[in-house]
Amino acid sequence: MEHRKYDPADAPVLTVEGMNVDIAVPAGALHAVTDVSFSVRQRETLCLVGESGCGKTITSLALMRLLPRTAKLTARKINFEGHDLGRISERQMARLRGNRIGMIFQDPMTSLNPVYTIGDQLEEVYLRHRGGSRSAARKRAEYLLEKVGIINPGQRLGQFPHQLSGGLRQRMMIAMMLMCEPKIIIADEPTTALDVTVQVQILQLLRSLQDEFNMGMILITHNLGVVARMADQVAVMYAGRVVEQGSAEDVFRNPVHPYTRGLLDCMPKRGQVAANGRLGSIPGIVPSLVGQQRGCSFRNRCVLQRQACSEGQIDLRPASSGHLYRCILEPAATVLPTTLPVGSAA
Repeated sequence: MEHRKYDPADAPVLTVEGMNVDIAVPAGALHAVTDVSFSVRQRETLCLVGESGCGKTITSLALMRLLPRTAKLTARKINFEGHDLGRISERQMARLRGNRIGMIFQDPMTSLNPVYTIGDQLEEVYLRHRGGSRSAARKRAEYLLEKVGIINPGQRLGQFPHQLSGGLRQRMMIAMMLMCEPKIIIADEPTTALDVTVQVQILQLLRSLQDEFNMGMILITHNLGVVARMADQVAVMYAGRVVEQGSAEDVFRNPVHPYTRGLLDCMPKRGQVAANGRLGSIPGIVPSLVGQQRGCSFRNRCVLQRQACSEGQIDLRPASSGHLYRCILEPAATVLPTTLPVGSAA
């Protein structure tokens, strides 16, 4: 499906600079997100990608101010339509959440209230933020259910979440997110637990609605196939930090950080893997994020590690115009040895 590209000259709808999330745990402070920066424009899709536990979902919850009580959010700036989301009051944030900023959560079955009908839950969003009559809210709900491809919307509004399939529940969540025409949407693994055919339908639906309603989108996923299909910009996260960031074309065609290269090597490539061959892998686990963090968090899983990798702070640096990576090595030196898998001993 053709995608109407965003205009890079447009002012960003959302700008995040130096965002950190620290969570108090018995052993100290867990640095769940560290120095994350990005921006999103109208009709632009930014994909946050990385393995489980790298900080993608915490980043989205921080933007929505839905963090646990033990978490502390700090940032130089989180600017959305003139509001600094890190500093405004909870009452001000409540006016934006679900209204100007929409979110599609990972599991619609746990996000929808099982004791209320679909209609009650969609109408509540509209009445809370827009006011007006319940009949107007119901009309808006029926209109959006048609938009997301649901047949007999009036009948569906009277049903409960458990009466719907996983794909229909996800479409309901998308309709709920659109009730107040947000300017930016956050989609956290929106195709989780759906079969492949339904996944494609949901992604196509999101792309179509994004263009129609001129919305920016932050798409969180660990599926690089989804990233290739949807992304304009990509931020690869590891251990709470962005380790590579740039256009989808730059990151896929010219990955620089060893972690990004490792992720891409894990993808099956038609005609490049023998019938009895093995896919690439990244052995090891994400390190503990509790306590002081020094050097590169990926160093213990990287065959290219040097002594300097464990020293001081490693900042993002340019690989090319608009393409950043967090590594001490020059781009040409980050090519992984073909004879060694990622994470093996050099």
